[in-house]
Amino acid sequence: MAKRGILSAVNRDSLLDSLRTTLAAVVAMLLARILKLPEYYWAPISTIVIIQSTIPPRTLAWQRFIGTALGAVLGSALATFFPANAIVYGVGILLCGALSFLLRIGGAYRFAAITLSIILLIPRGRAPWIVGWHRFLEVSLGAGVALAVTTVWPLNQKKT
Repeated sequence: MAKRGILSAVNRDSLLDSLRTTLAAVVAMLLARILKLPEYYWAPISTIVIIQSTIPPRTLAWQRFIGTALGAVLGSALATFFPANAIVYGVGILLCGALSFLLRIGGAYRFAAITLSIILLIPRGRAPWIVGWHRFLEVSLGAGVALAVTTVWPLNQKKT
């Protein structure tokens, strides 16, 4: 039986994956901070979600981008014209699903619903459209960094 050392292929792949994810997350965080985005932490979170997913990065980044845009627009519109309550929230989630189906962007539905939830359920001192715009920028920045890093530094490892 062969002895598995600390630098075996599995450990090496895990280390490289960790280094790649770390680099991408830190770059996304620093860029968001430089741009003075108020909730800058969404950029590295989006980066990590895309890089560490079993879904191909381009597919997931597109879903996250379009879903966040849909959720930001819908959440901002609802928050502008209606008081945040369970009915408005429920209608918003339903609209996210219906529009995702109609626009044939089904995989983006979860991101639309998450963004809408963040806009409607977290009290803020800013106008809803500003909150939605910032959320869109923060997530898009993270997705962009993830795409750049996975393009420049692809890994051949299969995630399980």
